[in-house]
Amino acid sequence: MSPSTSSGAGAGAGTGGEVDAGGPASTDRPRRSRWAWLARLWALSTGRFGLIVVAVVVLTAIVARFWTPFDPQQVDLADRWAPPGWPHLLGTDATGRDILSLLMAGARTTVFVAVGAGIVATVIGVALAALGALTARWVRESVAVFVDILIAFPVLLIAMMISAVWGGSLWVVIWAVGIGFGVNIARVTRPELRRVLHSDFVLAGRAAGLTPAQNLWRHLLPNVAPVFIVQLSWGMAVAVLAEAGLSYLGFGAPVTEPSWGLLLAQLQQYIQVHPLSVVWPGLAITFTVLGLNLLGDALREATDPTLSRSPFATRRARLHVPEVVS
Repeated sequence: MSPSTSSGAGAGAGTGGEVDAGGPASTDRPRRSRWAWLARLWALSTGRFGLIVVAVVVLTAIVARFWTPFDPQQVDLADRWAPPGWPHLLGTDATGRDILSLLMAGARTTVFVAVGAGIVATVIGVALAALGALTARWVRESVAVFVDILIAFPVLLIAMMISAVWGGSLWVVIWAVGIGFGVNIARVTRPELRRVLHSDFVLAGRAAGLTPAQNLWRHLLPNVAPVFIVQLSWGMAVAVLAEAGLSYLGFGAPVTEPSWGLLLAQLQQYIQVHPLSVVWPGLAITFTVLGLNLLGDALREATDPTLSRSPFATRRARLHVPEVVS
């Protein structure tokens, strides 16, 4: 066999080896890139803080579904206003109820309201944004006017109006926040949908025979996801605040349902005598709202590479030189 033949065979074997080696890597690359946003989210300090806070609240709500140190509604007048210590780690209130157990049980209410309001806001926001971006002109203008009218009403006012008809409950908070932030999501997402609607890949999908609903699901919604996620996280944070505020005013959770806002309302009248007891529900509300807001901002930055502020990403962007095709 001539040297040229053997070299050609070696080159062919080398090429074949490259193809074989590149096969699994090319298969794993989409799988790695699919979860790359999670690594970018954890690399951000705001993302870590938000994830930890939200995880703690959710886990507390799950644990409280099956176990709490004491019965949250158990009254023990002999042990009223016990200081923080053992066995009441955060003390007790005016009726002897364990504050830690009340906070754990209140986390269930908080998670229920936040998730419920997020689902309602998502459905309303996506529906209004799609109607305002993908339909005929007269429908788009009507939706825009309808959204502007609803935005003029604050969330708390909507909740009070609903509670005046159906009475105060957690469902009032969920629907009020869902409607209030659903229209906010629609107002912010609609211009982004209109912008993406004129992109080449959307036009190509339309030419390939995709229906408007298929284009919305495959191309439009994934490209407006960063904006949508931030608005949704803000809506869930406002849901936590609204539940606490409305329960404080008597329009939210009933007296028999543990709630951070209701606990805050019951303890604030003793703030001059027992100021530490008011701190615990206030800290729970503050950290939960802060965690949701920071998590939303970090999610937006992690899912949109153009917003990355990490030094490595900046350095890599500066050193990247496009290849010249000869």
